Amino acid sequence: MKIRILTASQVRAALPMPAAIDAMRSAFSQLSAGEAEVPLRGRVGTGKGVSLLMPAYMKKSGELGVKIISIYDGNPQRGLPTVSATVMVLDPETGLPLAFMDGSSLTAIRTGAAGGLAAEILSRSDARRMVLFGAGVQARTQLEAVLAVRQLEAVAVVDPSAGAARRLAADFDGRPGGPRVGVAEDPSAAVRRADIVVTATTARTPVFDGNDLRPGAHVTAVGSFMPDVQEIDADTVKRAYVVADSRSMALAEAGDLIIPRAVVEAEIGEIINGVRPGRRSDDQITLFKTVGVAVQDVVAAAAVLARAEAEGIGTVVELDA
Repeated sequence: MKIRILTASQVRAALPMPAAIDAMRSAFSQLSAGEAEVPLRGRVGTGKGVSLLMPAYMKKSGELGVKIISIYDGNPQRGLPTVSATVMVLDPETGLPLAFMDGSSLTAIRTGAAGGLAAEILSRSDARRMVLFGAGVQARTQLEAVLAVRQLEAVAVVDPSAGAARRLAADFDGRPGGPRVGVAEDPSAAVRRADIVVTATTARTPVFDGNDLRPGAHVTAVGSFMPDVQEIDADTVKRAYVVADSRSMALAEAGDLIIPRAVVEAEIGEIINGVRPGRRSDDQITLFKTVGVAVQDVVAAAAVLARAEAEGIGTVVELDA
């Protein structure tokens, strides 16, 4: 019995952003069509931390797998990350393991890809200016994903850490054919000019005023994932056509939507499947709220495995040797 092991760098090599966006299109389409089996998250606590198990099976395309996330607050004292993640891909015919890979890199890519897919579907096709709140790993993949679907001319970065904002801007600014990327001197003014606003922060209160959004703006909200936390204010929600990755999960977990008692008008998969409309006019404000669903991990991991097998990426181990 052989299993392929993939490190974080190998996962990134095997899942370029355009392929990740295509994987998310498939995942969300099947989720909204009822073609995915997604059990409730399993939770195991040890007193030192907690591990979450997120399995999924794609009935139509056949991917099967599970992501395990562990959150241990004392780990930094041991020189270890607070949050770690791994993903296992299983053979749906036999249940045997096919691959075991780093889950942190996969999560960052698939979350960014979800935002890129939302920008492709919901933002105006002529979107040129973007504001990015956040300068961490998630912010980087969100920007990479939007650049894969829109020809941006300028990106303004906002982060409490000026150094982190400058580093992100420097990493993206000046890329051939890419936009100007710099640190926002006036975040409110940047929002007023923006066609796309992305929030990928750990903020517990709204990071911008929804009244600053220009007509036709698109917002992707990534950071808030607890019922009592708001990264997006009520004015943004009230002005926007609200779309989520999963209606039930977003309304159960996302304070961005729970606190203002929002109505999720569509799942992104419903728009992909033609069940619900996408953007209706150039002046409509759209909001995509993503909380993350196990189908994203399983479909993305299967895409990683397919390319890894084709290109010989990773290490193959004989488990029963």
